[in-house]
Amino acid sequence: MPKTLFLVQGNICGDRVRLGRALQKPPMKQVDLACKMQLMGMDMTPVMISRIENKERHVCDAELRMLAKALGVTMDWLCGDSDEIKI
Repeated sequence: MPKTLFLVQGNICGDRVRLGRALQKPPMKQVDLACKMQLMGMDMTPVMISRIENKERHVCDAELRMLAKALGVTMDWLCGDSDEIKI
């Protein structure tokens, strides 16, 4: 029987990353989020953001933290563990 390395296929934060961008005033584009993350020191491209939102790419803990900071939300909110948003 093959071992499964991940219990979740893709990631659990993709929908919330997309929603977090949409809730910005004005709504943030993927390229804007990628640029903001690069300015914060995290190598991220619009293609990577797209793959995260489409649950085609895993997100490491450091990326999750930077995504939360860039979007002005908590890591718990990005993971769906909380409905309280801090924008």
